[in-house]
Amino acid sequence: MFGKGQSGNPEGRPPGIRDKRTAMRDLLLPHAPELVAKVVEMVKEGNAAALRICLDRLIPPAKAKDDPMSLPTLTDSLADNSRAVIKALGEGELTPDEAATVLQALSSQARIIDADEIEK
Repeated sequence: MFGKGQSGNPEGRPPGIRDKRTAMRDLLLPHAPELVAKVVEMVKEGNAAALRICLDRLIPPAKAKDDPMSLPTLTDSLADNSRAVIKALGEGELTPDEAATVLQALSSQARIIDADEIEK
């Protein structure tokens, strides 16, 4: 094992070396307006790959929402809580993603309780 502050690759990248992607971006930057115009032209001509590029840049991928959710009444029984979450899912009170998140939290809680009991 390596000691504190000791690099796993002491002969690694020297300071000041630029990333290849940054160098390529710097080469393209002066031509950005013409490149964008060309891609838009290709999209208008029906080029599916160009269309995808444009849409990927204009519309970011959907991300899961992290809004607060209303949970079914939970008890001290992990099994009862799991059943309540599954029931809420079936009745449309929770989305599948929300139910999965709560069930994962219940599973983590079960592992924590087990570890706590072993420690005691």
